[in-house]
Amino acid sequence: MKVDRYYLEILTLDNLKQVNSPNKDLIIEKINPPDIELNKFFYKNVGKNHRWVDRLSWDNLKWTSYLENKNVHTYVLKFNKDLIGYFEAIKDPSQNSCEIAYFGLLDEYIGKKFGGYFLSQAIKICFEIKSKRVWVHTCTLDHKNALKNYINRGMKIFKEETINLI
Repeated sequence: MKVDRYYLEILTLDNLKQVNSPNKDLIIEKINPPDIELNKFFYKNVGKNHRWVDRLSWDNLKWTSYLENKNVHTYVLKFNKDLIGYFEAIKDPSQNSCEIAYFGLLDEYIGKKFGGYFLSQAIKICFEIKSKRVWVHTCTLDHKNALKNYINRGMKIFKEETINLI
C-alpha cells in the first residue's frame, strides 16, 4: 500500500489563521501530572481508523518513560466536561521547535467545527512554550480533512514523500 506523507510547519504566530471557539463550553487543559491511561485511550480511539499502530505494543513502563520526559506535553479538549480530543506536543530545545506529534478528536465530535479551533489553540500553545517553529506530519491514512486543516491554519508543506506500507 502506498501512503503519501506530508510534513508541515509554521514559523511565526503571525501566520496562524486562527479559528475562534465554536462553543463557549470548550476547554483546553494540560494534563499534569502525565496520565498514561489517558494518552493510551486517545491514541487507540483517535488512531483506530487511521492505522496508528506504533504504540499499541508499548507497555506501561515505556508509556511512563515517554510521558515523564519534560519536553512532552499532553493537552485535552473538553466539551461540557467530556473528553473529546487531544494533542501531544514534543518540544525540541536544541532546534527551538515543537512537534505536534499526535492530534485528533474522537469520532463523534468530528464535523462540529472543533478541529480547526483545537488546532489553532495547539499551534498557539506550542509557540507559547518558546518555540520558533511548530511542525507536524500527516498522511493519506489520517482523516480526510487533516491536511486541509493544517494548511488552512497557515502551515506550509516543507517535505513530501511516498512510502510503501506492508
